Amino acid sequence: MVIPSELDAAQKAEQEILGEVAKHAYSEACVFAIKLAVEEALNNAIKHGNRFDSSKTISLTFRVGPAETAVTITDQGSGFNPGVVPDPTKEENLQKPTGRGIMLMRAYMDEVRFNEKGNQVHMVKRNT
Repeated sequence: MVIPSELDAAQKAEQEILGEVAKHAYSEACVFAIKLAVEEALNNAIKHGNRFDSSKTISLTFRVGPAETAVTITDQGSGFNPGVVPDPTKEENLQKPTGRGIMLMRAYMDEVRFNEKGNQVHMVKRNT
């Protein structure tokens, strides 16, 4: 699916994914992990990737099955290097209101990979 760079559209896409997840016997912890990671990734795509540019879109693909859920989100931004994102757990970053999205995605999902350009994230959560 392709959605506009709007928070309302992102929320609807998230709900569609969670609706598919609900059709399978995922634990509450898995559902929470998927919701959190997808929300963070979509918000990052809108805010940091497309920079709230309403002329840009976000491509979203997902596959939900009984064993795992895979989600890929691609924005039209210039990308970034995830290896140079400041560590949000360091003292100088603790009071900053942003910067925890990638850490949360990595903490809650079983796999998180970015493409070379840095404008696409692929995440997998196994049903445990």
